[in-house]
Amino acid sequence: MDVPAAVRERLALALDVPDADEARRLLDEVGEAFGVVKIGLELFLAEGFGLVDSVADAGWQVFLDLKLHDIPTTVGRAASVVSTHDVAYLTVHTSGGSAMVSAAVQAVGVHTRVLGVTVLTSEPDASDFDRRVGIAAEAGCFGVVCSALELGRLAEIAPQLRPVVPGIRMAGAATHDQARVATPQSALTNGASLLVVGRAVTAAPNRVEAAEVLVKQAESVFF
Repeated sequence: MDVPAAVRERLALALDVPDADEARRLLDEVGEAFGVVKIGLELFLAEGFGLVDSVADAGWQVFLDLKLHDIPTTVGRAASVVSTHDVAYLTVHTSGGSAMVSAAVQAVGVHTRVLGVTVLTSEPDASDFDRRVGIAAEAGCFGVVCSALELGRLAEIAPQLRPVVPGIRMAGAATHDQARVATPQSALTNGASLLVVGRAVTAAPNRVEAAEVLVKQAESVFF
């Protein structure tokens, strides 16, 4: 699969699978379409930093999606541990408050980019979005995780924050349990820095074909 670097670096594959064997099968099958690999809580608890390190060593940027949420000291110490590994992105939940998010930002230094989670794509209501973005901005986050529906508002209130957008679905595809979804074209056109793609590819009858469609749709925005 021939994927331009400008497209590949904007696509993150969500490894929402239970173990390393299934993760490696996905990476072998469609990994070349993605520059970033997202490892979520389930897979991280099953495989730990061994998988994180192997994915990074294979050339992908690692997006560790742990949505840390605890007292500031605990979150800061956890983030410090993460920063000793080659992790490009780490999520922290903004509902924990500015002090907690700031503890993570300060702990990781320049090696890992902290993303503040705002409104989950399973939540139909985004009424608390502005406050959560304000927390991320005050704490010094690199970016925020938000749905494509909030991209315009984010650009108005905190344009310095990079938007990372999950809930990506190809046109006409099922939305599963996500209420706030978007197509690759609409998300990128409206300013998304990184698209997180999971079931749109991983649950497709033909994963390779689905990845190729994703790449073509993303390419249409840039070329």
